[in-house]
Amino acid sequence: MVIILAVFLEKSLHQPMYIFISCLCVNSLYGSAGFFPRFLQDIVSDSHLVSRPLCFIQVYVIYTYASYELTILTIMAYDRFIAICQPLHYHSKMTFKWVQVLVLVAVFYPVFTIGFCLYLTVRLPLCGNKLNRMFCSNWPVVQLSCVDTTLNNIAGQFVVVTAIFIPIFFVLYTYLRILLVCSRRSSEFRGKALQTCLPHIISFLTYSISLFLEVSLSRLEAGQLNPSIAVILSLAYLIIPPPQ
Repeated sequence: MVIILAVFLEKSLHQPMYIFISCLCVNSLYGSAGFFPRFLQDIVSDSHLVSRPLCFIQVYVIYTYASYELTILTIMAYDRFIAICQPLHYHSKMTFKWVQVLVLVAVFYPVFTIGFCLYLTVRLPLCGNKLNRMFCSNWPVVQLSCVDTTLNNIAGQFVVVTAIFIPIFFVLYTYLRILLVCSRRSSEFRGKALQTCLPHIISFLTYSISLFLEVSLSRLEAGQLNPSIAVILSLAYLIIPPPQ
């Protein structure tokens, strides 16, 4: 909250990277508000019941939170790529208007893709009411349906590819280009760049792997994995803070 207020009030911080960082902070508050209240309630309660509307709301909040993280990190990687690889063109390319466009795309793409995917799930008649999960997830809910879910499967795969894998590959590609550019500079510049980039790459890979494990875990049938391991893997990307 302090970072958000500082960037908002201090005009000297109205720079692309600070704006993107404040967007990540806002998203962290959004994700925490959508996950932890229910999670803490389930910990202290003996009854783990959730209504159908609240379950779908939780799915939407958690999925958009994770997708926002990746889309914002993608535009942050693009910003760093321009700043390091094309420094003379940085101010002409990263204008305030272009930053606004990037932020709007990063926000509204998950809204529409995940919203459409969830719409397909909401309209399904459910024949079961038990989820073997710590929180509501889209595919386990789809599996409770007793009608054909081919369209849901296709839509889900599309969202996974476009909202998860493409941003991950883009971020890794930009960092690879940055490291290649740094390798041709002086040893002092290379050392500073590696000191800045490597921790970010490691934390980004950790977050991406935990997110990939959650996506894979949601596709497994109950009983295929040890319950304790399943809980740890499913909560990892929600508890491990993403890179900033």
